[in-house]
Amino acid sequence: MTFFLLNVLLALAWAALTGQLTPENLIGGFLVGYALLAFSRRALGCTSYVTKVPKVISFILYFAVELFRANLRVAFEVLTPRQRMRPAIVAIPLDIRRDLEITLLASLITLTPGTLSLDVSSDRRVLYVHSMYVDDIDVFRREIKDGFERRVKELFT
Repeated sequence: MTFFLLNVLLALAWAALTGQLTPENLIGGFLVGYALLAFSRRALGCTSYVTKVPKVISFILYFAVELFRANLRVAFEVLTPRQRMRPAIVAIPLDIRRDLEITLLASLITLTPGTLSLDVSSDRRVLYVHSMYVDDIDVFRREIKDGFERRVKELFT
């Protein structure tokens, strides 16, 4: 966390030196600060921070794309007369075990339109998810496991 704060301070210093406190300039300053930290990661000992930032950015972009796709699918369902829904409750076996990871995964699934996390088994090995669109249960499980769960797991390792 201290390297993130250092990166934010470098971004603020960049904005102060350029004299423009705009979102674009702060993002540019953050990227310049990140590059400086990446080049000096061994000297500063911030190797985990340097590897986590691309994972976090990838995670956010993946979620944004999935959120956009799910919104389009639900909007299409609402606007067209023919229903294409195939609702189902699917048990998804979990590889993640910590409460924070499971909570993040369940929240991401719930935030995505058309899906809802219902429950976690008492041994925290299975997450029950309701989805409006399940054509194939195995494909749906694989999408969750290879998509959200894998990325949540990467964030915390």
